[in-house]
Amino acid sequence: MTDVPYVIALHGGAGVIPGRDYGRALDHLRDLAARMSSKLADGLDAIDAVEIAVTEMEDSGLYVAGRGSAPNAVGVVEMDASIMDGARHRAGAVCAIQGVASPVGAARQVLEATPHVLLAGEGASQFARARGLPLIGDPANFYRTPVGLTQADIDAEAAALAHGTVGAVALDRRGALAAATSTGGVFGKRPGRVGDTPLPGAGVWADGEVAVSCTGVGEYFILGATAYDVAARLRYAGQSLDQACQGAIARIGELGGDGGLIAVDRRGRVSFQFNSPGLKRAVAGCGRLTQAVV
Repeated sequence: MTDVPYVIALHGGAGVIPGRDYGRALDHLRDLAARMSSKLADGLDAIDAVEIAVTEMEDSGLYVAGRGSAPNAVGVVEMDASIMDGARHRAGAVCAIQGVASPVGAARQVLEATPHVLLAGEGASQFARARGLPLIGDPANFYRTPVGLTQADIDAEAAALAHGTVGAVALDRRGALAAATSTGGVFGKRPGRVGDTPLPGAGVWADGEVAVSCTGVGEYFILGATAYDVAARLRYAGQSLDQACQGAIARIGELGGDGGLIAVDRRGRVSFQFNSPGLKRAVAGCGRLTQAVV
């Protein structure tokens, strides 16, 4: 192994409502980041680290992904996820998938077991079943109401849920980078709507220089090719990681959108940038104090 400053960064979405207590989510993010950092120190590959981390966030029910997913306009949960391995420059993704406990796990199977990048809808669900991935069983007993959802503040919650994506980026001790992103969708969305989360270059990116995971109003991140925009600013404009991330989020603002992103580069530098009221996030790694903040 090389002497690389391994690191992992996580986000639990940019859907932050001012004044709300996010203590449970932050505690979870802090503990998860610390545990994944320890695994990276022991030699875990970045691609495995981001999959494990996002799977745990999906399963927690604390975020709008996995168990915390939001139903669409007809009461059905459709989920999106992606994962990208910078070392191999390969990606796997699923969109509008139903009935699967871990969408990011399905995305990883697309990466490893098919020549494709993205599977959609029933095709993605059938693939996940054929691969023997865990299913949810009765939806009424699996999905948890997103934290704090009430009829009294449904408008504010709907806006927050539009930013409820989770994600992870990591650099391992070999110097490999990876990223993963997962979402349970916007509350009350039109059936079949897909945002940036499952699209490499929009909601996720990893190459030999940087790994990025985004959260926000997906249409704007698609139009801005935001995750790849960060990589392009680093590679072609000679910007620093912070400058690249700030520029990419500024472009989202210019387009009329909001949200945030997390990124780590090959030197172990981390950047968190957002133009929304907040971003639930955590970081841990070699020589770093584990932190979780909004």
